[in-house]
Amino acid sequence: MTLAKLPFPSKIGLLAALASTALMGGALFFQYVVGLPPCDLCHWQRYPHIAAIAIGLAALASFAAPRLAYIFALTAILALFLTAGIGVFHVGVEQHWWQGPQECSGRIPPGLSPAELKKYLFSAKMVRCDAIPWSLFGISMAGWNAIISAAVAIALSVGVARHIKETP
Repeated sequence: MTLAKLPFPSKIGLLAALASTALMGGALFFQYVVGLPPCDLCHWQRYPHIAAIAIGLAALASFAAPRLAYIFALTAILALFLTAGIGVFHVGVEQHWWQGPQECSGRIPPGLSPAELKKYLFSAKMVRCDAIPWSLFGISMAGWNAIISAAVAIALSVGVARHIKETP
């Protein structure tokens, strides 16, 4: 079956999968080529992309069952919205608008004994969620993930809404 003959929901699923694949590719490029290790919140943003890829491909594979493909496509879009939300949360942590997870924000819990402090410091992860290792136009990688993921999710949602409205 050619791409032009695919039912609309399968195409939407494919687009969601391709967008998440591109964003994951960018993240992996920065990790393995540029040498910027991801923090915990960076990993959290990757999980919905992995889901969007798998679910988007399931929508593509469900071309013979358009209703099922719609469910998969809408779930892939939801995963894009989820990663965008996590990206916004990560930006807030980076900008110190709110505190992130204790294990990656670099803050030491108060009231530790010297032995507990030593144990905490030696077991602490080295990649901080509240630091910005790279930015473009003043926007961090988490910010770009939030912007691009939300834009794709909104565009796909608008496409779905128009398609449903135009379908008799």
